Amino acid sequence: MPQSLAKSLIHLVFSTKNREPVLTEAVREPLCAYASAVLRDLDSHVIAMSAWHDHVHILLVLSKNHSLAQVVMEVKRATSKWIKTQGKEFAGFHWQNGYGAFSIGQSGVEEVTKYIANQAEHHRAKSFQEEFRSFLKRYEIEFDERYVWD
Repeated sequence: MPQSLAKSLIHLVFSTKNREPVLTEAVREPLCAYASAVLRDLDSHVIAMSAWHDHVHILLVLSKNHSLAQVVMEVKRATSKWIKTQGKEFAGFHWQNGYGAFSIGQSGVEEVTKYIANQAEHHRAKSFQEEFRSFLKRYEIEFDERYVWD
């Protein structure tokens, strides 16, 4: 086959350091726009993205030319640097060290897109930690609670 073809759909989730609720309403939309541009430069197309007070959800088509770890590292690095320019209150901003990345099939795109769009609704009743634990259980990812949070 003369050409390499791939479509890897990833639901990426990561939090602010210590789940600090520092992502204000004013910064969330510009943060998503900036992150989308960073991901586009990494050949990773964003399908849906939403930021909440203490975390971000991104549904993306992962580039066939970059590893997931490389893409996550770069989007977190670039957005952290960017957000620190948005005001004194963000001077000490950091993302958590880790992340969650969950593969989905094409048939799951609509469901995940709706889920990402409805963050306000989900978080009326469920914290980020509860949400993240439910993803880990749903995708059957073994974890040790002592090492999931920072």
